[in-house]
Amino acid sequence: MPMPFNIPGLKIGHATNKAFHTGCTVFLCPEGTVGGVDVRGPAPGSRELALLAPDKPIQVVHGVVLTGGSAFGLATAVGVMRYLDEQGIGHPTPMKPIPIVPAAVVYDLFLGGGKHLPDAEMGYQACLNAREGDIAQGNVGAGAGVTVGKWGGPAGMMKSGFGAASLAIDELVVGAAAVVNAVGDVVAADGSVLAGACHADGSWLVDRDPLRRFPERPLAAIGTNTTLVVAVTNAKMSKVAANRLAQRVHDGMAIAIRPVHTTHDGDTAFALGTNQVEAGFDLIANAAVAMTVEAIRNAVRHAASVAGVLGLRAEV
Repeated sequence: MPMPFNIPGLKIGHATNKAFHTGCTVFLCPEGTVGGVDVRGPAPGSRELALLAPDKPIQVVHGVVLTGGSAFGLATAVGVMRYLDEQGIGHPTPMKPIPIVPAAVVYDLFLGGGKHLPDAEMGYQACLNAREGDIAQGNVGAGAGVTVGKWGGPAGMMKSGFGAASLAIDELVVGAAAVVNAVGDVVAADGSVLAGACHADGSWLVDRDPLRRFPERPLAAIGTNTTLVVAVTNAKMSKVAANRLAQRVHDGMAIAIRPVHTTHDGDTAFALGTNQVEAGFDLIANAAVAMTVEAIRNAVRHAASVAGVLGLRAEV
């Protein structure tokens, strides 16, 4: 059964602008963490992803940033680099260590009007807030302004957020954290909608349109939706294996979100291995898929109503 999110040595921190419903979430990696990435959505916003490819020689990752603000939010990674630089953390070079900090964004400008965007100071603050152990979920960090169920148009969308889950199998720990800003609906194990496109009377749009034919409805603009996942394990793995794990994470997205990887989404999965215990790849991957599903569902379970957008939790 899933447990509170806790990967030994991994620190996670949120910085949230509650007034303008935006923020960022930072993952600070223990020494020796190997990273991979897989992008399936055609509308991503990102930084340093090419460096994670298996053919690139740099092996380790020092931090990962998930942020609101669309491409403007990539500035948060500058604050994370500054924080890591102050700690002397980074890839060694002749002059100084260079922190390796991949980042990916969600488009969350609707609720806050795009007036206050995540910046370097917010990224730095998220690092100061970072702690090991369980992490706040819902309308926090990069999940502050995200929504789901936009395939039926903005009137029927629901609030989503940041979700996390992890699983321990003897010494092996596998977890996933998700920021869910999808065009699609988030579904339960039986395929019923947990949160998604709904009518004013509270019924689900999918009950009358099982193919979710959003091209016939008011479109969510291309590039304004994305699900981001960071899967983490304390297992030892190569860079090739980390990239394979990132590929498998998308299986979890497809289980929990309908539809996923659409023209309007920038779906991106990161995978991190902190290299502490031995474990077989397929066990790790199966657990990562399961935890991705749980993290995505937790993102809507913990999301509160805000600015007139209904969430599964009470209004905050």
